[in-house]
Amino acid sequence: MRDHQSLDAWQYARDLSQDVYRLSTRIWSPPLGTALDQLRRASLSIRLNLVEGYSWRPGRRWQHHLRIALGSAMETTECLRFLREIGAVSPEAGAELITRARRVERLVWGLLQRETRGT
Repeated sequence: MRDHQSLDAWQYARDLSQDVYRLSTRIWSPPLGTALDQLRRASLSIRLNLVEGYSWRPGRRWQHHLRIALGSAMETTECLRFLREIGAVSPEAGAELITRARRVERLVWGLLQRETRGT
């Protein structure tokens, strides 16, 4: 039986959330605490909503969780942009993580589009 772990979106979200967590513990400081906490929660929310929603598929509840996962993916990307803009994350590391977060966005978007079309 297939489960949520078979989803490419979940696999990429899992890896991203782990790397975000590692980054946040490495660069944490009191002034960055709020932004890093938000980044960690957003990245974790992607994978957790894919897990929770998967149990409701197909249907509206699955779509609802996909929308939340998409919003969390976009939030993750924006938090990473912010941290790069203020110099908390190097341009190279920031660009790499942003690219990965954008990939997760596209994968979740694809799942949502497929689900809303009923295919």
